[in-house]
Formats: sequence, C-alpha cells, structure tokens
Amino acid sequence: MAAFSCNSNQDRGDRENYVRNVNFQNPDLLFFAGDQSYDHTEHTAAWLKWGMQFRELFRDRPCITIPDDHDIGQGNVWGENGKKAMSKNGSDGGYFYHDQYVKMVERCQTSHLPDPYDPTPVEQGIGVYYTNLIWGGVDFAIIEDRKFKSGPEGKIPQQGPRPDHITDPKYDPASIDLLGLELLGERQLKFLDDWGRQSQGVEMKAVLSQTGFCGGAHIHGEINNRLHADLDSNGWPQAGRNKALKLIKKANAVHIAGDQHLATVIHHGTDQFEDGPWAFVVPAIVNNYYSRWWWPEDEKPGENGNDILPWTGRYLDGFNNKITMQAYVNPESPSHGSGYGLIRFKKSDQEVTFECWPREGDIKSGELQQFIGWPITISMADGNLN
Repeated sequence: MAAFSCNSNQDRGDRENYVRNVNFQNPDLLFFAGDQSYDHTEHTAAWLKWGMQFRELFRDRPCITIPDDHDIGQGNVWGENGKKAMSKNGSDGGYFYHDQYVKMVERCQTSHLPDPYDPTPVEQGIGVYYTNLIWGGVDFAIIEDRKFKSGPEGKIPQQGPRPDHITDPKYDPASIDLLGLELLGERQLKFLDDWGRQSQGVEMKAVLSQTGFCGGAHIHGEINNRLHADLDSNGWPQAGRNKALKLIKKANAVHIAGDQHLATVIHHGTDQFEDGPWAFVVPAIVNNYYSRWWWPEDEKPGENGNDILPWTGRYLDGFNNKITMQAYVNPESPSHGSGYGLIRFKKSDQEVTFECWPREGDIKSGELQQFIGWPITISMADGNLN
C-alpha cells in the first residue's frame, strides 16, 4: 500500500514524481490520509485538482481517501460528535462551516468506501464513514480520529497562547486528562473491538486514520516555535489514546496515518514502553510551507535507541505518553521531508515493512534512496523489529 497526506495548495503543480515512482513500485492499494484539499471554502475545485494530479495512480488500483481538517475548511478540527463550532479555529469543538458543506466534502471523499459500521449520523445530521475494507487478505479498519474528539477550549485549563498549545514544560499532564473527554468515542471503540475479533478471510490487520496517537513533534512551523504539547494530536486525551491503542494492539494491527508533516515510526506504549502497536505516520506530499521537527530539547538519545539517527529510543511526549521513536524525517532531509510511505504486508512471514521515499528523484534509475532510518520491518508474531 502507498500512503500519502497533506497535498498543500502552496504547490499547484503536477505530482509527476509521485505518479512515476509509485506506478513503478506498483502497489495494490492507495491511501490518502487527509488534507487532499487546502482550499477550505472551495473544496470541490480542489478535489478535482487533486484528482487531476493523481489520476494516473488510482486509475488502475483501488484508493482509500478520508477527509481531515483542511478538507472541511478548518485549520484544526475536534468534531465533538458533530456540534456547531463557534469559530474557525474549532477549539471549542465541532464544525464551523455549514453542515451541508461538511456533508458534501464527506460524500466526495468517502462515498466510495464500504458502508459504515454504524451509519447513525452525529449532530447536525453529519454522517459517519468508519468502516473496514478487506483487500488481498489484509483487513483495513478506517477510522475517524476527530469526529467524536472533545475540543479543549473551556474544558481544560489553557496553558499556552492558544487553547490547543501547551508551552509550559512544568505543567501537570494529569490536569488535562479529565473524565468525560472523548477521543474516538464509544461507537468507534466498539467498532475496533468487534473488528479486532474478526478473522474470516483475514491474514493481517492495519488501522488507517488521519493522525498519530501521540505528540510526535517538538517544533512546529518555524525552528524557534517549540511546543511542549499539541492538543491537535491524538496524544490527548491520554485515557482515550490508551483505549484506542490497546484495541489496535489486541487486533495485532499496525497503525498508518498522516497529518503531521513529519514522517515517523513509533512503537507506542500504554502501561509500559513498547506494549502497544507500531505506527507509521507518513510524510506530507508538500512540506515546504509548514514543517515540524522531532528535536528533544536536551538533544539526548532515549533508552533502547538505534545508531542510525541521533534522537531515537524511549521518550515521554508532552502528555507523558510512552513512545519509542524508531525513525523520523526532519525538514533538513531530502525534498524538505516531502514524500510518501510504502507499506509491504508479507503475509507468509507475518511481517510488515515500512518504507519512506522522498518526493524528488527517479526510483527507476536505481539511485534514489529512502529517507535515513528506513526501511523498517516489524514481526507481527512478537511485535519486535526484524
């Protein structure tokens, strides 16, 4: 499977490099994790533009697309069961633009998917699309990270310049992990639990979603903009994050997402380090205008790291979630960190290999190399690196 996200409108050109290289690699399936459109109030035009850019990829193979915040016209979204948001930043929870607009976006980007697990609409009559697709013996759960997620404004103490940005490293993470806060919501947790138990016609499993289940970046946008914790990530609320990860692990699945403009491979921990699933957040298609960095403030490696990249190993993110960083692509990398992921499911050996390729270059020449740190192969039999 080839996986993409974040098709910024800062670059209106074609996507010839992606089309040429991905067609050469010839994946069985495509996944676009969100932000296919950055035109906010002109989604249909941007959707057609995306189709023109990538049509030579999905002409010959199935393609999963899901919308994220920019697709429905917001910089960030905490859907909070479909309520109406009071401002474009959406931090109070809900959707700012008219419900008919949101529904139109979701029809464009998800109507080709299998029927939802439970089609009951959320507030404002906005639909849902969480479902699963079995393709080639691999069962993909497609979830909605943000449709049920609580907005931070007015619910937790604000500890930074914005309701969703925490800049004080001395704050107490427990002070924002409050009862009543939702991440995936009970409906999707029930779906993941049920999906994880299904095995007929299934040899391997993966979860596809919009963003990662931790704070996997330290610096946002500009090199001097260090955030201790970003509430837009699925590292918060921590209790909801842990519930989701335990169900993904119970299903013996890997997690694949986008959104962060920073490619990472992370082994999650819930109660202990590395007791959760592996996750691959793929790079942005266009990463020149808003970058993120993995850059621990003390610039020290974590325990159980590797000698390929300097800041790998065990860390606590800004929410005190346990994560083990295996690889990352900061914007000083080739193509400014732009690129795509390729995920190989080797069913005979129960292995998953994550590959991460830069935007610029020609794979057919034999000279194009993956980003430093990749490929990474995981044994699904024991959850360890191979």
